[in-house]
Amino acid sequence: MNSAHQAAIIDADLAICDPHHHLWDTPKGSFAVYHTDELNADRRSGHNVVSTVFVECGWAYRSDGPAHLRSVGETVAAAAAGQSAPILGIVSSSDLTMPVELLHEALDAHTLAGDGRFRGIRDRCASHPSVAAHFRGSDADKLTNPDFRRGLAVLAERGLSFDAWLFHPQIPTLAEIARELPNLPIVLDHLGGPLGVGDFVGRRDDVMAWWRGAMADLATCANVSVKLGGFGMAHYGMGVPRGVDGRGSTPDEMVARWAEHVRFVIDTFGPERCMFESNYPVDGDGADYVDLWNAFKLIAAPYSAAERRALFHDTAVALYRVG
Repeated sequence: MNSAHQAAIIDADLAICDPHHHLWDTPKGSFAVYHTDELNADRRSGHNVVSTVFVECGWAYRSDGPAHLRSVGETVAAAAAGQSAPILGIVSSSDLTMPVELLHEALDAHTLAGDGRFRGIRDRCASHPSVAAHFRGSDADKLTNPDFRRGLAVLAERGLSFDAWLFHPQIPTLAEIARELPNLPIVLDHLGGPLGVGDFVGRRDDVMAWWRGAMADLATCANVSVKLGGFGMAHYGMGVPRGVDGRGSTPDEMVARWAEHVRFVIDTFGPERCMFESNYPVDGDGADYVDLWNAFKLIAAPYSAAERRALFHDTAVALYRVG
């Protein structure tokens, strides 16, 4: 995913646990193959990426057998990929609205298939009526579904985490859930998805002001952490298309767009509850891998050495237990 551009590496020795990337072994939508060869090439391109966490993306599902176990095929594939890349954690997918006995069976199967790497579930819940034409999330707001919340309680009971992929209007509902289930480790993906498409076009200042209030309230829930990334995702409405040379946004461009918002999250939640994420290869639509991590390091420059270690490594390692 890197262009011919060779950027100087900022703070090259800083250890990184990338807590959010995907894999697939056939082209997926507009994305080319991204498997262990591509992941290893990116993580060896200059930054010191010592470990990673694979996050579900609908890859390698079983084509037959019981429906509630088909997503286990992805865990099998991710664990196999971990034999040739430092994938030390796996966040899988299961339908959290299924009957409890079936959910326990599915989670048992993920645990066995994960070969010691299975850490939690992401059952995608990003939903907003005005975004359907721009981005397909879930068909309805799962977070309000009593069966979904029952499934989240099962995760808490089993000591598993929940990755929440949602859009910013759903943040208050996530806070409600976090208070109902204080023993459930919740990871908010991609800065909480502040939308810039659909009903939110041309309303960036209003969106970000509302988002700040919702995030400040969410931060009062000690069981919630935040992934800092997703800069290349189209639903933010802030992406810059790659130029004719194939290069995406520069580190300085990303810093100009995102530093204020990211630092707000770090200051509000604390570095011990924040972690930078590549979201690769999805964010490869907006930035080269080296440039993306350079941008993160520029954003994190005002923080102490211990705080930077948390943001780039220690928070993710502790939350996903990949140390």
